[in-house]
Amino acid sequence: MLLNIALHGMGDAIGANTWKSRRNDSPALIRYADDFVVLCTSEREAWDCKSTLAAWLAPRGLSFNEEKTKVCHLEEGFDFLGFNIRRYQGKPIIKPSDEAVRRARKRIKETVRIYQGSTVENLVSALDPFVRGWSTYYRHAVSSTTFQKLDTYTYECLWRWACKQHRTKSGRWITQRYWGQYRPGRTAKWIFGNPERHVSKFAWTKIVRHTLVKGNASRDDPELTEYWLKRARKRLPQVETKKIVTLAARQKGLCTKCGTDLIEGAGYDPEDVSDWARWFSANSRGINVHHTVYRSQGGSDRLSNLEVIHTSCHRLHHAEDRKRTSR
Repeated sequence: MLLNIALHGMGDAIGANTWKSRRNDSPALIRYADDFVVLCTSEREAWDCKSTLAAWLAPRGLSFNEEKTKVCHLEEGFDFLGFNIRRYQGKPIIKPSDEAVRRARKRIKETVRIYQGSTVENLVSALDPFVRGWSTYYRHAVSSTTFQKLDTYTYECLWRWACKQHRTKSGRWITQRYWGQYRPGRTAKWIFGNPERHVSKFAWTKIVRHTLVKGNASRDDPELTEYWLKRARKRLPQVETKKIVTLAARQKGLCTKCGTDLIEGAGYDPEDVSDWARWFSANSRGINVHHTVYRSQGGSDRLSNLEVIHTSCHRLHHAEDRKRTSR
């Protein structure tokens, strides 16, 4: 928030994201907190924008980190927020960066290693939220090939885990014990886990193109509250159930009983891989759909009568009810 306040007006300083003439040739500024990219029509314009921004930042006590700042052609490409943006044969392509993929492979390998000797349920609980969270974060980019490669790498790690678990068993025995057709509605037979819990595949996440924010729409505009809630709901298509997503968005990601985050450290509008992973582990973190008017008292299952709260808050609430009833 403080960075957004401090850097507000940066785009105006270089005339970014405006119509200079009948052609849309103004610089394009994309910023997230203190990380930003300026796309220009020429190298000279890029250097001019850098000089202008340096002068704009100086009175605010800020300056460029020269080690991380560079001017490059789109044909060369660059990394930004875990994505690689590069032009291939005249067409700009956005895909997961090589560094992001390396971090994902390391995370998968480390998770499997940590749970060597543990139960399959514990391994699935630790690995599946990351797989679903990572693929959801990158589902707006050209990620299909990357998803398939990560699925192959995940299978290799899990196969080594299973072989170490049962060093004297045959490959067929290991396959029958840990892999099967565990996902309803899918014909895939090489799914790791058991009928109750299994590891999802990266490739199961559908690629969905990102919808741009309309005009100058701001989250701080009270007239656009419903617009931003709808965007938040659309951005959470596979998190838990649509009911939980809708309720969490309505509650701004907060528990109505204790007032803290439903998912510790993750707002209702996730912004990075870690946030998505926390959302996908919501069941293990403990959230519960609660009826404000109990069904035993005539309450309905309509959204207006529902709220999502921590499981611990839910237990405490009903415990207090039982105390009041026994008096």
